[in-house]
Amino acid sequence: MIARPYGDTLDDGAVQLSFTLPIPEGAQGREAARQLVEKWNFDQVEIVHSHALSDKYSFYVAYAHTKVGIDMDSIQVEEATGETVYSMDESNEIIKAKIGRKLVIVGACTGSDAHTVGIDAIMNMKGYNHHFGLERYPEIEAYNLGAQVPNEKLIDYAEKVGADAILISQVVTQKDIHIKNLTEFIEILQARGLREKYIILVGGSRISNKLALELGFDGGFGKGTYADHVATFVIDRLLEKQQG
Repeated sequence: MIARPYGDTLDDGAVQLSFTLPIPEGAQGREAARQLVEKWNFDQVEIVHSHALSDKYSFYVAYAHTKVGIDMDSIQVEEATGETVYSMDESNEIIKAKIGRKLVIVGACTGSDAHTVGIDAIMNMKGYNHHFGLERYPEIEAYNLGAQVPNEKLIDYAEKVGADAILISQVVTQKDIHIKNLTEFIEILQARGLREKYIILVGGSRISNKLALELGFDGGFGKGTYADHVATFVIDRLLEKQQG
């Protein structure tokens, strides 16, 4: 199956693009933006909106068309959790029946990142979008340390409470600051000989399972993730450890 973007008619290739240029807004700026989009191999280009951000910067919205499509049969994506995702009730039953004790999960938004929306959606009792957070699970002890938590402090707390899993949320990604922070976290764990002791997870809007694995984490969770996914991953991984 070949998938193409469309606006009014299936397969018409219509797209909307937005971008900022370091040039003043005006007729010359709009034409520069139009020609730039054409250089990206789009046709039927229209600059439908522009406004000045300052004397030297301007913002543009373009409509354009592309003939390019993508073969969906060639796309392979490996998510952290498979097709089966346990509900809260199912997770609690599996923990009681197969693990025999409460799970302990510690989470935080580490480094300089001050955004708690991600970690709160997963950890807090009320959860997000009709999915309860891990604090609501009777068979899980969930500790949400909040934002701007140093990597060392998160590890120390995990040691203190005997955590099974550590969950890091990263929202701010400008200049790849999240890569540096997550790499540092893994390096600290390895230096302290603790990497294999915990199930280490990372989540965020710009996080993929592929990126998480490349950085040395056990799993990564991006958009559309709920506490159900995290609980499922931790349970399955702990059961694997018990069997192996």
